[in-house]
Amino acid sequence: MSLYICATPIGNLSEASPRLIEVLKTADVIATEDTRHTRKLSSHYEIRTKLMHYSDHHGAKGLEKIIALLKEGKTVALVSDAGMPLISDPGYELVVRLMEEGLHWEVISGPTALINALVLSGLPTQPFYFEGFLPRKKTERRSRLLTLRDMKATMIFYEAPTRIAAVLSDMLEVFGERRVALCRELTKLHEEVIRLPLSDAALEWKEEAPRGELVLVVEGAGESEAEGTLEEALQELLEMGYRKKEAIELIAGERGVPKREVYQAALRLEDK
Repeated sequence: MSLYICATPIGNLSEASPRLIEVLKTADVIATEDTRHTRKLSSHYEIRTKLMHYSDHHGAKGLEKIIALLKEGKTVALVSDAGMPLISDPGYELVVRLMEEGLHWEVISGPTALINALVLSGLPTQPFYFEGFLPRKKTERRSRLLTLRDMKATMIFYEAPTRIAAVLSDMLEVFGERRVALCRELTKLHEEVIRLPLSDAALEWKEEAPRGELVLVVEGAGESEAEGTLEEALQELLEMGYRKKEAIELIAGERGVPKREVYQAALRLEDK
């Protein structure tokens, strides 16, 4: 018995490995995020294994069914719509449960969009940081971006076409000018990589969003973008519209310093 966590093609079905096809054909069940999507892969490779729906976001029913199957000695293959499960896709809650139950799992290597995008971006590949999807709400998104502003690693984000303009605008406001690469439709017929300054990207997609699956790769902070003083950081947030209390909490969390220290910096700023 075993659970196989299987990376599936992110676009071009020919990227399916012989080992992936063998596992999917010989498994007792394929647990999938979307049976309609997985059926395309199954049809292409004449895989006749039974499909069942599984997602971390739809209660415990599917999870318990998989656990029961594994305890019966069955083999289950877990796939997402594309790429590696658990990477901004369902599967982590299942892995946690497997550890609790002492059950075995393996990983079937394969494509993942973040690595393709990083290599295609033209930005430094080491070190890199994968964020995945940013919060949908503007206030929460900007707060999250503030915690990433001083990171020197190349950053990778997944984003929906309908939100990319708002995300780029927030990034420009929080990060300042950076190099970015927008990668869309990776490994598909209309694959495209657009490399340009962040300010141009924010303007480019303000009126009309790009189509398809998107990965955004953003240059890390340079030496010239060092943290600066607490007063400078506070002034910047206050000019962005944050209240003093919010700004103090954000900077304390971002810098890892006591709130009282940031509060003292706020008093010094007021004296000026």
